[in-house]
Amino acid sequence: MKVTLEQWRMLKAVVDHGGFAHAAAVVHKSQSSIHHAIQKMEQMLDVKLLEVKGRKAYLTDAGRLLLHRAEHLLESAANIDSLAASLHAGAEAEISIAVDQIFPPEYIGTVLQRFSNEYPNTRIQLYETVLSGAAEALIKGQVDLAIAGAGVAHFMAEPLFTVDFMAVASPEHPIFRRYSEAQPLQLDDLMNYRQLVTRDSALEQQVDSGWLQADERWTVSNIATSIEMICRGMGFAWVPVTRISCLLSQEVLRPIPLAVGGRRRITLQLYYAKHDQGPGLQRIAELLHQCCEEDVSNLSNTKSEIK
Repeated sequence: MKVTLEQWRMLKAVVDHGGFAHAAAVVHKSQSSIHHAIQKMEQMLDVKLLEVKGRKAYLTDAGRLLLHRAEHLLESAANIDSLAASLHAGAEAEISIAVDQIFPPEYIGTVLQRFSNEYPNTRIQLYETVLSGAAEALIKGQVDLAIAGAGVAHFMAEPLFTVDFMAVASPEHPIFRRYSEAQPLQLDDLMNYRQLVTRDSALEQQVDSGWLQADERWTVSNIATSIEMICRGMGFAWVPVTRISCLLSQEVLRPIPLAVGGRRRITLQLYYAKHDQGPGLQRIAELLHQCCEEDVSNLSNTKSEIK
């Protein structure tokens, strides 16, 4: 490069602060040093960068175009410095997380947004899994952190969030024609209707969770797809209540009035791949717990207001 980043920084300071005097104070250089640096730039590039009108310096058309490109270099250089500082402080360059799809996606969004503000240089690999997919990623060493159901042995874990499932269908689903208050529905009553099941994302030892051995079974890979199909009257399924609370209140979906088995509950655990965690990983874990605790608090307040 003919021109150094420091020279581009001085030119940008002159433009941003409207003159050489203010720029000198910002970059901690004398006015004569800045004058000399910009004249040197113009000589090396053989392009006029600034023109002075009155007491103010303005970019020429060529100067505006070149400085616009140089600003990307200055930003990249600042990011490199910031990354080096983060690595020196022990922050991880990348963190991989496996999250079961039954964990509310808005919680993940909130946590990672907060984390990004504090650790802007740490890359995130997020794997959205189903059933034993998160456990498999953890066991294979593909992730540093996993949110999954109980039962993953030999890993440090702590309870994180309780997910309630509800059997639901579209209000127009024929199953509701069989219901009467005198005779609630039984699980066997669902056997003749299509059940929507979410596919296990694990590549090995896949499991079926909650399938009733119904005559008709459609399998999808995403909970959101299952909910969309249920809303269209294409079948029934047990889905996380957090995903459908608005649809229930709007009566787009209706709980299936089963005598038993209409609701289920799973406690998700937060699993750590290693006992020693870096500062970034610890912070994500803290934010996950905070987010879940805030939800419990809000839910309690809502119930109190209802009472």
